Amino acid sequence: MLAVVLSLGVSACGAQAPMDLTDSCSIFDAKRSWYRATARSQKRWGIPVHVQLAFIYQESRFQARARPERERFLWVLPGRRPSSAYGYTQAIKTTWKEYQESTGRRGADRDDFDDAVDFIGWYAARSVKRNGIEPGNAYSLYLAYHEGDGGYSRRSYVGKQWLVDVARKVQRRADQYRRQLPACEERFKPRWWTLWTF
Repeated sequence: MLAVVLSLGVSACGAQAPMDLTDSCSIFDAKRSWYRATARSQKRWGIPVHVQLAFIYQESRFQARARPERERFLWVLPGRRPSSAYGYTQAIKTTWKEYQESTGRRGADRDDFDDAVDFIGWYAARSVKRNGIEPGNAYSLYLAYHEGDGGYSRRSYVGKQWLVDVARKVQRRADQYRRQLPACEERFKPRWWTLWTF
């Protein structure tokens, strides 16, 4: 099961995130290799680039080493973290290990963007297969991402209004990124001499 950083806060150390996280074109202008990574993930798993970006925005605000904030002991002293969630996707250790074993990517790291978007593609593609969710339905895919595929099929999100609201935000963010991409996507696509990167 995956953890979300919504109300937990995020540690902002790690690789520098792009300045404008609301614009997919600005994100890829700042991090050209990220377009290639998301496009590879889309090609492999069928999950659109804009959905991948919306997930990462929600989970970590594109911070490579994001973690949930530590609990406080006696309101002052830092205590344990509430979960092992880490990295761009806020995947917990057990789910990440399952991904590594399932895909054979045993060296994949949660703070590596290429691995993170491949993980999102893998997890969401599994939700598409198990629950019949459309690949572009960021709302339902996010609910399955948070609750697990079994939880989603049992509708465990019903009664969690905060989570439903977050999933709606993820859908709106994905729609925003999708509308922006046609204005710039061509310039990020590889030329004939870099096709081998796909």
